[in-house]
Amino acid sequence: MARRHVIASPKRFAPLAAAAVIALVGGVAVGASYEPPEKRTVTAFTQAWERGDHRAMYALLSDDARKRTTYERLQRTYRRAADTLTLTRVRAGAVEQTNRVAITLDTKVFGALRGVLVVPIGEREGQDPGVDWRAELVYPGLHAGETLKRETSLPERASILARDGKPLAEGPDRLSELGPLASEIAGRVGPAPEERKRELAARGLPKDAQVGLTGLEREFDERLAGTPGGVLYAGGRVLARKAAIRGADVRSSIDPELQRAAIEALAGRLGGIAAVAPKTGEVLALAGIAQSTPQPPGSVFKIITLAGALQHKAVKRSDTFEVTDRATIEGVDIQNANGEFCGGTLRNSFAHSCNSVFAPMGAKLGAQKLVETAEAFGFNQPPGLAGAARSTIPLPDEIGDDLAIGSSAIGQGKVLATPLQMALVGATIAAGGVKPKPTLLRGDDAQGTRVLPKGVASTVKSYMRSVVTDGTGTAAGLDGVKVSGKTGTAELRTTVKEEPPPEDVDPNAPPVEDDTTDTNAWFVAFAPYSDPEIALAVLFVAQGTGGDTAAPAARVVLDAAF
Repeated sequence: MARRHVIASPKRFAPLAAAAVIALVGGVAVGASYEPPEKRTVTAFTQAWERGDHRAMYALLSDDARKRTTYERLQRTYRRAADTLTLTRVRAGAVEQTNRVAITLDTKVFGALRGVLVVPIGEREGQDPGVDWRAELVYPGLHAGETLKRETSLPERASILARDGKPLAEGPDRLSELGPLASEIAGRVGPAPEERKRELAARGLPKDAQVGLTGLEREFDERLAGTPGGVLYAGGRVLARKAAIRGADVRSSIDPELQRAAIEALAGRLGGIAAVAPKTGEVLALAGIAQSTPQPPGSVFKIITLAGALQHKAVKRSDTFEVTDRATIEGVDIQNANGEFCGGTLRNSFAHSCNSVFAPMGAKLGAQKLVETAEAFGFNQPPGLAGAARSTIPLPDEIGDDLAIGSSAIGQGKVLATPLQMALVGATIAAGGVKPKPTLLRGDDAQGTRVLPKGVASTVKSYMRSVVTDGTGTAAGLDGVKVSGKTGTAELRTTVKEEPPPEDVDPNAPPVEDDTTDTNAWFVAFAPYSDPEIALAVLFVAQGTGGDTAAPAARVVLDAAF
């Protein structure tokens, strides 16, 4: 009988073969995705180091490491190492061979330092293994008992130059052929103040380094200081060397002639003068307390009040006002300067600085919009120059009632400003409502910020011209140059004038002379009218009125400019 050969159909075995393949692939996939717990720990530890998260790093320590090391010690160890290295960033690669990872330490002085960190592993009860941490893990390849140490070398400080290229400060002694004129604006160097020591340590400067403290030396300190060099040691081993690099000379925006004129105009009196270029924000002169000691601005603040009232429709150019010597708000009289009767058109009220018009106008505008306008001009904001003080106005919910708002609107109450800030206010009007960003670097033409509609700025600009032609600022006028301005006389003792009762007045007493030490004198100006090249603010502390004291000083600076 013939034998039968049974041939199995491939279709019967296909599902079994497929299952076998799937199982094999699945097993390979599971094997490929498996990550040893030690590797997970090292990855988490180095990622926490990248973030600077010392708390997370400490949480990953092994039981033994946590017994011999406190969190405070670990944190202190890494911070000291960072200061020594001048560390700016940690970059960790992928973990290899369970506990080896490539580390790159970016530093301010030595550039990128690279090495392989071998992370020892220990037990952690009930969890993945932990890092058996020791102090040498702060740097790849550091041996047990070695500590990091840096010897620092500093380059010669770079020079500060005026707008025309003349040195304002150069060499180790920071001297200039311009003498006191240069030192007034260049500032000084000295030991680092306590509040800057962390910043300077991050730059790699030793504790006894001479740094810029004031003026241009402070503004451009990091550029002038250059890049420190030095040698990095691990115990007695040299890890890295870097030569010190001298910084580039700084060409400042300061105009020596305008700076000289500002100093001469102050004539040794307590005050400040700031001058800026409206189109670029370049600071042309800073003399006295131009950016350091905010003072009540008085009526120069009416520039802001007028701009805000026009923008928010609290007043119209066609409005007219009662001719009177005072306004009554919340039952209290606010008088015009020297009891003057003024009012009439809005232009005339601004030109003659009528408190009787602008205090009620501020109350009508309201605290919210008054403060918003002031902040748009730069109040309550960082001034933009290192070491410069903020100019301030209370927040809307802090000003108080209508009387307090009206007082703020005429630059009294708790409003404080520097000449630098008020020069920027003048520059904003001069530039058609675009506030320039102040800079002390020549050619640094930063983009300005529009804070007012052009039409509003144009109206205020026109009214400021009337102050000089027909108002309180005629002493600032120049032949052949159209000057616009605003006077300010800020009372230092009270905003509100209180007259004694008639029965207390002695009819035979001699007339009381005005006390010129009772007021700050201010003047804000820009010129020429059609295409302003300079805006400035002048302040004299406790020395009279804006029209009599500050406007003539402004004229000295404007005369030097043109």
